[in-house]
Amino acid sequence: MRVVTTRDELSCARAELGTVGLVPTMGYLHDGHLSLVRAARSANDAVVVSIFVNPTQFGPGEDLASYPRDLDRDLAMLEAEGADLVWTPRVEDVYPPGWSTHVSVGGVTEVLEGARRPGHFDGVATVCKILFGAVRPTRAYVGQKDAQQTVVIRRLVEDLALGLEVCVEPIRREPDGLAMSSRNTYLSPGERAAAPVLHRALVAVEETYAAGRRQASELLGAAHVVLAIEPAVPVEYVSVADPDTLTELDLVDPARGALVSLAARLGRTRLIDNLVLAPVAPAPRPAGLDVSSHR
Repeated sequence: MRVVTTRDELSCARAELGTVGLVPTMGYLHDGHLSLVRAARSANDAVVVSIFVNPTQFGPGEDLASYPRDLDRDLAMLEAEGADLVWTPRVEDVYPPGWSTHVSVGGVTEVLEGARRPGHFDGVATVCKILFGAVRPTRAYVGQKDAQQTVVIRRLVEDLALGLEVCVEPIRREPDGLAMSSRNTYLSPGERAAAPVLHRALVAVEETYAAGRRQASELLGAAHVVLAIEPAVPVEYVSVADPDTLTELDLVDPARGALVSLAARLGRTRLIDNLVLAPVAPAPRPAGLDVSSHR
């Protein structure tokens, strides 16, 4: 496994590779990240991983300075998974002196996380455009855990004709259902014990949907009943939205499904989670005489 820092080093190393699967990360890796590496390994000649805590996606008062970092640990994990190339740029390697270009994706960035973290998705879109330009991947691998981010990245790639495939891999969870996240390390023992209520609330929505309920108000109600069991988990929002536009729904179209997402703050830790309500195929028509051709 080769580790590089500068853009020139990256360019030289990339030239020796064939098809590339890129796994962009901010480090402090867990099995969710490693599952992306495995997916990239299965479909590409080489796997490139970037490790960069991107300052432009952190807002004032957010955890940029305290974001967990352990590069030696990350590199050991990636070498064990068979990554070929790891880019560990400094801030000046991603944003050179004089840098003044920002990328903004409209619409899907203005709701949910975007409404609560102004400028966050501009930072995400900008760094992704830089990473994609520098690495020139065939495919990029991202996790469903950051559902809105996957929608933004897909829109970025489509709108700017970036010529790569965005592969979204399932959320990896702890045995009690908590979505894996680097920020889980912030949780106190009591907060950690309460945190799985987020996933249980999502499961309640899924079960309500499977029972034939389509009104968003009923689906949201099922989530809030479960969340009320843990009053120490202040919920910022629960959303039932179109999976592509992120527009809030009153009624879920079973042919399209929906994205159910939520956010909550446990102490100083802000957690997000989501679940996709899959489209439901219409029931087959019973076999019988087609009377349309008989008069």
